[in-house]
Amino acid sequence: MPFDNHVSHRLREILAGEVLDSEGVTIKERRMFGGLAIMVNGHMCCGIVGRKLVVRVGGNEYEQALSQPHARPMDFTGRAMRGFVYVDPAGFRSSTQLRIWVRRSLDFVLSLPPK
Repeated sequence: MPFDNHVSHRLREILAGEVLDSEGVTIKERRMFGGLAIMVNGHMCCGIVGRKLVVRVGGNEYEQALSQPHARPMDFTGRAMRGFVYVDPAGFRSSTQLRIWVRRSLDFVLSLPPK
């Protein structure tokens, strides 16, 4: 299933705004999981699979992220990938909701050393 281009556009806008003033931060896109992955400093940050948002929150924030409405474990392979969550479209309908998810992901990924 192709990914939702409208959501990819929204992600690009938010990411550009969030890291605009961050020196040395690189953002690239890569086809992954049958969808689109946004890479920040060489690490997967977030993306889209079909209509679902994929968010990398890391191990420490994983349970807290799962407690949010419309979030569930990312189980692309049939087994949950700890540190990654799927968010159904109802969970990121508004710009504010999407921005919160992207910020969670950026907070984790920017804590990692660049690849």
